[in-house]
Amino acid sequence: MDLKQYLKERQAMVDRALESYLPAADVMPATLHKAMRYSVFAGGKRVRPVLVLAACEAAGGEPQRALPAACALEMIHTYSLIHDDLPAMDDDDFRRGRPTNHKVFGEAVAVLAGDALLTEAFVLLSRPDAHGDLSAEASRRIIHIIGRCAGSLGMVGGQTVDMESEGKQVDLPTLEYIHTHKTGALILAAIQAGALAGGADEAAFGALSRYGEAAGLAFQVADDILDVVGNQEELGKDVGSDQARGKATYPALLGLAEARVRASELRDLALDALEPLGEKAEPLRRIADYIIDRSS
Repeated sequence: MDLKQYLKERQAMVDRALESYLPAADVMPATLHKAMRYSVFAGGKRVRPVLVLAACEAAGGEPQRALPAACALEMIHTYSLIHDDLPAMDDDDFRRGRPTNHKVFGEAVAVLAGDALLTEAFVLLSRPDAHGDLSAEASRRIIHIIGRCAGSLGMVGGQTVDMESEGKQVDLPTLEYIHTHKTGALILAAIQAGALAGGADEAAFGALSRYGEAAGLAFQVADDILDVVGNQEELGKDVGSDQARGKATYPALLGLAEARVRASELRDLALDALEPLGEKAEPLRRIADYIIDRSS
């Protein structure tokens, strides 16, 4: 399959849906809605929503069925980036090659834009028409999984331990906790939500969950590596910022060579998990390769 074309088509599908789900920029309060849209449409790769759609297809469903969950996850991811970039957290000036939200709209509006995107994600997920002909139980599970993976036992918990670990020596279990929660949790949620939207049975749901766990951790290990060896222009953000802040990363703890070995091991685990799913899971296989081979 042509992964580049697949990603382009699915990204366009997600962008069209986000355009329809988000309030227009001129809807009052216009400043807030402009700030929300500024970051949502800042040129992201849409990895998480594309994973939702690909998991739905791997389970045998049509990708359109998973669009609300895909867009909700992108809203949550974008809110987390807006807040991450704030001076109180990572204090970044650029994201995806553009000034960060608070540099354009101010810190107060940036906080509110993130708050609004998180809330709008659950407005979307709870819409009566959000899940088509899915059962009420499957719809409830999708909402619960996304909420759990975004909260204190998921992404936000990982962010907290990440901040508390800056400038400290951490052991491997702590590093894995940070990465599986800060980044891996939303990627797992993307896979599980897509699987449910596609009508996966418990065996397929389990296989896809194992893929999501491995791919989610691999994504953050690859990010750690890119912060050391990446190109600033391609990344759209400062290179070496993790080391400058004393962040807990795989290269810092294990060395660059061992971090690359770990990323490859995780990719192989993700691919092994998809073995029972056949050709339907081919996009997920190619995305697993992309996750560790990407340059941004």
